[in-house]
Amino acid sequence: MSPAPTRANDSDDVRAAVDGDRQAFQRLYRLHVGRVHGAIHRLAGYDHARAEDLTQEAFVRAWQKLPGFRHESAFGTWLYRLAVNVALMDLRARGADPVSTLDDEHLPEAGDTPFCAAEREELERAIAMLPVRARAVLVLHDIEGWKHEEIGGELGMATGTSKAQLHRARRLLRQILGEGS
Repeated sequence: MSPAPTRANDSDDVRAAVDGDRQAFQRLYRLHVGRVHGAIHRLAGYDHARAEDLTQEAFVRAWQKLPGFRHESAFGTWLYRLAVNVALMDLRARGADPVSTLDDEHLPEAGDTPFCAAEREELERAIAMLPVRARAVLVLHDIEGWKHEEIGGELGMATGTSKAQLHRARRLLRQILGEGS
């Protein structure tokens, strides 16, 4: 399916969902749930149950806020930002403020973490072990493809701080995985 028909279907389905068509919203859900869940799953530190709850919460909020969608961006972009905000608000509510600073002393010793670079599960565990702030910047930049300006705006930090946190996250990730400096 080409991108243009998807965007047209999104617009049609968004308009129909605003008018109360639940099947249209269900189509939007099926089309976007993978990307939304993936981003939330990574931001939640690969906590499967928490990611499921937050994904559901993101779609409930999307349903509630749908009448305010102005069609200035693609629906998928709007939904994705809403979902990331849901995950970040959850981190803050749990006292894991993504813009707070955690000391490196909270990290496990490199020998405590088994390493196999080819295994995705090991990398996911290592990312989950990062301090929340470092993990949020790493996920948003390296995995989700955000620019530092976007990250800074979303997390309330300067662009330079986002860059510094990305550098820190990568360094800590290498440390956790036992690759050395």
